[in-house]
Amino acid sequence: MLDALLFTKTPKLLTAVYPDCLWKVDTKDKTIYLTFDDGPIAEITPFVLDELKNWNAKATFFCIGKNIETNPEIFKRIIDEGHSVGNHTYDHLNGWNTTDEIYFDNVEKGGRVMSHTGQQTLFRPPYGKLKPAQYAAIKAKYKLVMWDVLSYDFDLSMEKEKVLKNVIENTEDGSIIVMHDSLKAKPKVEFALPKLLEHFTAKGFKFEKL
Repeated sequence: MLDALLFTKTPKLLTAVYPDCLWKVDTKDKTIYLTFDDGPIAEITPFVLDELKNWNAKATFFCIGKNIETNPEIFKRIIDEGHSVGNHTYDHLNGWNTTDEIYFDNVEKGGRVMSHTGQQTLFRPPYGKLKPAQYAAIKAKYKLVMWDVLSYDFDLSMEKEKVLKNVIENTEDGSIIVMHDSLKAKPKVEFALPKLLEHFTAKGFKFEKL
């Protein structure tokens, strides 16, 4: 059973157990892969896009289908500004709590919403949770993308300074970082994103899309 346990830095043992998932990019270049889950929404995604543009950074957005339908102009901006997108289901379903049939239908529905982009290769399961049959079926169609560094911007109990520290202290060459363009994460993203972009750019890192 696949479960991306909520470690700030993903343990190597977990990545070895599920080698078909992309946890980190194998590179010695000073390149970082920022990812944003759960958007697009009007309240935070434009801010994220503005900050990325300010630092000439690219990112990957794992989008919820119903949010794309609600905010098509923001989704279009993500594409137009050169970022990549991935499927994050239509309704942000937890695979552990969902029958396989319903889950597969929801993944397909999310994929149809973004089918016009031609970017139908990446998938990230909400909460990192999939049952074995879900894992087997989805990896046959999509590249399953997990993460190397979890910012914890979604955790209401975590201070914004700690979110920034989580990323700065655990990121290295090829790291895939998870942040969220969601209401829950909004205050922490507004604080941490500009600072981490500045910090790593000053150290010679570049931010690329998957």
